[in-house]
Amino acid sequence: MALQITYSAGVYEINGMLISKNGNTLKSHIEALMECSKGIVLSLNKVLEIDGEAVKSIMSLYEKARRNDKMFYIIGMKNKKVSEKFSSLNLNDILL
Repeated sequence: MALQITYSAGVYEINGMLISKNGNTLKSHIEALMECSKGIVLSLNKVLEIDGEAVKSIMSLYEKARRNDKMFYIIGMKNKKVSEKFSSLNLNDILL
């Protein structure tokens, strides 16, 4: 399944497999959005699969937002695959 990004009610919803092959594409897309917004709310609740490289891409976005005083929220605690991957990298404290 290809990665899909939809926008609704202020939330960017990621749907599909978020893996190293498309993590940088997601990162580039969100960075462009961040340039013209005060912040980003990214939902990973519909992610079917996630790997460590994709998590690193998301963390890079999170850190960039913090450096630029922009809000960046990551929703995904309800998705077991996402929460397990973030937890395995000791990053689960940033998930909502």
